[in-house]
Amino acid sequence: MNTKDSILNIARETIALESASIGNLATLLDADFADAVELIYHSKGRVIITGIGKSAIIATKIVATLNSTGTPAVFMHAADAIHGDLGLILQDDIVICISKSGNTPEIKVLVPLIKSAKNKMIAITGSKDSFLGTQADYILNTYVAKEACPNNLAPTTSTTAQLVIGDALAVCLLDLRGFSSKDFAKYHPGGALGKKLYLRVQDMSSVNKKPKVHLETDVKQVIMEITESMLGVTAVVENNKIVGIITDGDLRRMLSKVDNFSGLKAKDIMSSNPKSIAEEAMAVDAMEVMEKFGISQLLVEKEGDYAGVVHLHDLIKEGII
Repeated sequence: MNTKDSILNIARETIALESASIGNLATLLDADFADAVELIYHSKGRVIITGIGKSAIIATKIVATLNSTGTPAVFMHAADAIHGDLGLILQDDIVICISKSGNTPEIKVLVPLIKSAKNKMIAITGSKDSFLGTQADYILNTYVAKEACPNNLAPTTSTTAQLVIGDALAVCLLDLRGFSSKDFAKYHPGGALGKKLYLRVQDMSSVNKKPKVHLETDVKQVIMEITESMLGVTAVVENNKIVGIITDGDLRRMLSKVDNFSGLKAKDIMSSNPKSIAEEAMAVDAMEVMEKFGISQLLVEKEGDYAGVVHLHDLIKEGII
């Protein structure tokens, strides 16, 4: 077997092993999971998530997911907690401790301190009978039979299981809170993801030129209007209502059919009933219309009147595509 085949086989075995372990997690769910979700949902405090080593890294990701979906969460490293950071935990906070074995020295020191403060504690552990498992108020079982590491040492499958349980917690809480795409946009205003959730057509079309001609406009003026706007299109309007559209493609087709176009008007070469979109529509909706009909521009309307143009390049520039 060559090196490439060996690498691919190891990768496939790793994925298959982790996939099977994650599938088994569903069978480990019990009333503790539902009770833990309801506890967090009804809590007046935050969720403090702690761990050591690779579990601490997973904790930071779960914290980020909870914060972005409406559940206030704070990461507290287990080692730092016993050296001063324990003050992060407030009276109404709920603590989630993550540990595969549930028996690490830091956890054994930290857990009694949390219990003495009377904060509710949720354990995410692969060992229900561990020190952490026996001390926690609720146990989220992340048992895995084997790590993907061939030596069964490096946290691989176990940390994936922890991550999945964290996602399951976040999604259940999201559902209970009725967390909508508008809420999500509020927490994700930056980047392409945020723009897909809050950017509207008018945010793009308002900075573009608004090319327009009338039914009787001669073709030379149509060409000038399209050229000056640099959008490859112009609307044909009457009383500021859209009655047609002329694109670069329409002009090329015209030139292929006639030798002399000096007598032609906009109405002779326009396409009737063009696709349009309301300016208050979401930018992502404009993208879907363009993709569906294989077009690069959409005319924009405001309360039935012509209001401008949104171009495929606008969507690309904003990272929507």
